[in-house]
Amino acid sequence: MPEDLVDIKFRLYDGSDLGPFRYSSAATVDMLKQRIVSDWPKGKTIIPKAANEVKLISSGKILENNKSVGQCKLPFGETAAGVIIMHVVVQPSLAKTKAEKKIDDSPKKIVCSCSIM
Repeated sequence: MPEDLVDIKFRLYDGSDLGPFRYSSAATVDMLKQRIVSDWPKGKTIIPKAANEVKLISSGKILENNKSVGQCKLPFGETAAGVIIMHVVVQPSLAKTKAEKKIDDSPKKIVCSCSIM
C-alpha cells in the first residue's frame, strides 16, 4: 500500500542531507533517530553517539520518540516531490554535561569565600 509509505530526508546541521529514506507510517520517531545515528556521514565534526542525542524537527516542532511517522504526518502538509524534510539537531548527552559542570564548579566554590563584617 503506497499511501502507508513516507519518504523522509534528514537535513543535517551543515546543510547536507541524509536520505531520502522510505518509512512505513507505523515507524516511530525513535526508529528514525536510530537510522540517523547508524547512517551518520563520516568526517562530520559533530557525531551523535546514541539516538537520545538526536532531536528531529519538522514544521518547527520537536518530534517525540514514541510518536509514529503517521501521527507526525499531519503537520508536514504537502511537500515538493512528496519528500518530507526533517531537520536534525545533535545535543550531547545531559548526564555527561552535568558531570563536567560539577567538576568545573568545584574549584570555584573552594576559591571563592566571602565574609560579611
